[in-house]
Amino acid sequence: MVFALRDVTAVWRLGDAALVLCLGLLAGSASAQGIYTCVDAKGRKITADRPILDCIDRDQQELSRYGTVIRKVSPTLTAKERAVQEEKDKLVAVENARQQDEKRRERALLLRYPNRKAHDRERDIALAVVDDIMASSQKRTQALGQERAAINIEMEFYLKDPSKAPFALKGRLESNSSNQQAQQQFLISQRVEKIRLNRRFDEELVTLQQLWARNGAPLASSP
Repeated sequence: MVFALRDVTAVWRLGDAALVLCLGLLAGSASAQGIYTCVDAKGRKITADRPILDCIDRDQQELSRYGTVIRKVSPTLTAKERAVQEEKDKLVAVENARQQDEKRRERALLLRYPNRKAHDRERDIALAVVDDIMASSQKRTQALGQERAAINIEMEFYLKDPSKAPFALKGRLESNSSNQQAQQQFLISQRVEKIRLNRRFDEELVTLQQLWARNGAPLASSP
């Protein structure tokens, strides 16, 4: 009988310990939850264990059980306020993207042109390519001029009535005129291209001089 009573006592003690443990866990869980505090529109300081409805239009603070600030809870926005905020966020995102693109472009420029000498060298190469193309076009223009002189000699026989000139001769004359016009337009376009290239390199140089100065790169003068 004594043995049975001891067993019952042990069970009661185990039950008490389990109850204490459960209460402790519940207390710990409650203490782990944040405490919300704010000052409402009437100037009252309110504290609660969840976000405070009376302060939905203003900042709230979530505190730990030790009274330290865990985070700030921003006010809930109206539909109009959300639309305005979203527009602001879009503008900020666009500006951030632009700045990132500009930084990438600057890094690429520095890698491609570590100093003034490298930049001048590439300018010279680009312009030399255009000069070679223009020289070839000018040679073609000269050849067309010689061809036109020969055609004109043949056309002298038909000065009184050019309509009597042979069809093949008139075709050569028309083709020569068309080709000479095309070459003239091509030469103009290449002159424009040289202007464009120089403008591009000039604009790059302004940016590069700032980047070189910022990064301490040596500024080699153009020859």
